Amino acid sequence: MINSITPSSLHKWLENPDRQKLVMGIINVTPDSFSDGGQFYKTDIAVDYAEKMIKDGVDIIDIGGESTRPGSIEISVDVELERTIPVIKRIRTLSSDVLISIDTTKSIVAKNAINSGANIINDISGLTKDHKMARIASELEVPIVIMHMKGNPSNMQDNPQYDDIISEISLFFNKQIHIAMNAGIKKQRIILDPGIGFGKTIEHNFQLINQLNSFCNLGYPVLIGPSRKSFIGLTLDLPIEDRLEGTAAAVTAGILNGACIVRVHDVKKIKRVVTIADRIRRAT
Repeated sequence: MINSITPSSLHKWLENPDRQKLVMGIINVTPDSFSDGGQFYKTDIAVDYAEKMIKDGVDIIDIGGESTRPGSIEISVDVELERTIPVIKRIRTLSSDVLISIDTTKSIVAKNAINSGANIINDISGLTKDHKMARIASELEVPIVIMHMKGNPSNMQDNPQYDDIISEISLFFNKQIHIAMNAGIKKQRIILDPGIGFGKTIEHNFQLINQLNSFCNLGYPVLIGPSRKSFIGLTLDLPIEDRLEGTAAAVTAGILNGACIVRVHDVKKIKRVVTIADRIRRAT
């Protein structure tokens, strides 16, 4: 399959209000991520998998070197750099066209990743953990994903509660957008992610997908990452490796409710799901 968006056309995509829907493929270069921890831990295996994703039509490859599963423990900058930078460099030699994002909360890792060939910063802390992140994104002139998370990976699933989850996340986004723009990040370089599974109950996750338009109405592209997550597994009573249909349903609902990017494990199959869901969304 041919990738229809490239680093050189990314800015046009960001500025287009009726933008094409993108599939972001996940590669966790970690020993302990919830779904594929250890599977792509070695650089050669991760790069081979990235090559398969490119053939399957992935739009963005998201590289993460630190597990963010519930209960995970933070790693050092040096370890995260050792895991991610060689993979990014090798993927960039494979293709000059595929978009690469770096999944990190550390500005040093983000800067090194962008200088090594990545195009997007994906910050699950939403600019709250490393206060240099916004400045780095501004200086490097790259898009940044601002994600909402209640707490941190070590405690985020310890009975998360909200008075009004949609309003609270919207307020968080407005605050972090203000911080981003004050640091010099242009409006058209901001992407929002409500953080499905990050400090949310099963019902919270379903509510977020159902009311995703509330975040789309803020005027920024919205990313969702429901792939294989526990709200699907617990609802269907299925193990991680058997959650494709649930993921496809969540992705379809997300696209119909305004999502522009879906972060998933099963690129080839979900690419087909996104194509049909978007055709339904566009039908008049």
